[in-house]
Amino acid sequence: MNMKPKVAIIFTGGTISMTVDEKIGAAIPTLTGNQILSMVSNIDKLAEIETIEYSELPGPHMTIDRLLEIRKIINDLVLRKDISGVIITHGTDNLEETAYFLDLTMQTSKPVVMVGAMRNSSELGYDGPSNLAAAVCTAISPKARDKGVLVVLNNEVNIAREVTKTNTLSLNTFQSPYGPIGSIDTNDLIIHRNIVSKQYIDTDIVERKVYLIKSCFDMDDTLINCVVASGAKGIVIEGMGRGNIPPKAVDAIKEALSLGVVVVIVSRCPSGRVMESYGYKGGGKDLVDMGVILGGDLTGQKARIKLMVALGKTNDQNIIREIFEDDIYS
Repeated sequence: MNMKPKVAIIFTGGTISMTVDEKIGAAIPTLTGNQILSMVSNIDKLAEIETIEYSELPGPHMTIDRLLEIRKIINDLVLRKDISGVIITHGTDNLEETAYFLDLTMQTSKPVVMVGAMRNSSELGYDGPSNLAAAVCTAISPKARDKGVLVVLNNEVNIAREVTKTNTLSLNTFQSPYGPIGSIDTNDLIIHRNIVSKQYIDTDIVERKVYLIKSCFDMDDTLINCVVASGAKGIVIEGMGRGNIPPKAVDAIKEALSLGVVVVIVSRCPSGRVMESYGYKGGGKDLVDMGVILGGDLTGQKARIKLMVALGKTNDQNIIREIFEDDIYS
């Protein structure tokens, strides 16, 4: 008799666990993992499911401390011979940050899959059950091994390094600038493209005092000076275009660098990487010459996660620069 693969599902909350509370007229977490699973038809024919009720949290309530706890649970699960893969349900607002944190700080060949929902269970077209079914199909597939952390919604499979939430409402909100690496078709994972490599940063420490600042028209030095004064260890700036900032903010960056604060520049554009293309004051070349680190094509929120992890490992700016430069997209 063929044994069904076993998948562990860690339920943390998010819209997938929510119903509308009629008293307040808004969605709140209410469903347990088993209640959600009861809506996934025929899943028991594909896999044996082990549930872990971690929490019923909205995505914005997730914290670094909780991420470290969840990572510990995952690491313990993947060491078990009977577990084929692990799934984590999560709010979609910051699902990509949790996924990227786990991707950077974990090493396992077994599939680790993040999943959520865009509609709560009180809405017509609740997508939680179908997304969870697709996540299970991904987690049991041998083709999902050695891919790092995967994000599965709307029958599309994206890698944590690339994917981002692009729309506040659409079911296909999670998109990669390079397209999904796979999709679920008739309960099977179809791989459309492979990944070249996955970056791993070996640390159990995370630096929390890392701030994200978005550049804008006529920006001055106020925000940068504020976070430096508050004891920032790192700053990620979403620059304009190829990674440029207004000149009135430049001196504040110089001051931050002189105090040992690590500064990373990415672009506020939805896609494309930053480069040393412009040499004027505040241009990418000017910033790099000052000591700013280029963040490749990472979004601001993911560059912040990466800098938090990198600073947890080391304070050496040369090593941190290498960590960012070693990314295959840089």
